[in-house]
Amino acid sequence: MMSASHAAFTHALTETFSTLTGGRLGFRISASDAASLLREQISSKLNIVSLDKVKLLHAYDEAETRGIRGGAIYDYLHLVAARRAGAKIFFTLNLADFQAFHRPGDPDIQLP
Repeated sequence: MMSASHAAFTHALTETFSTLTGGRLGFRISASDAASLLREQISSKLNIVSLDKVKLLHAYDEAETRGIRGGAIYDYLHLVAARRAGAKIFFTLNLADFQAFHRPGDPDIQLP
């Protein structure tokens, strides 16, 4: 288990960068501003969780029993990383997506 109270899968930083620079929220910031924000305001407050080859392959093995196909694997890997970090609660804006493959022993899925 990790010591910080907040953890994120490495891919979360990339998704945040994409959201901030892509305009889907109704605004768009520059890539350099997004990088600065992630570096100075966000990354220092998180334990970044990575998944090695063995853990990735194990997650792929679990995919079928959880009903995961295609792009849902990207969401599922966030949940796998949360389990690895020992998270009790997993916050997401995509509640239904994560609840669909949630199983006993996984962190509780909640809206922020």
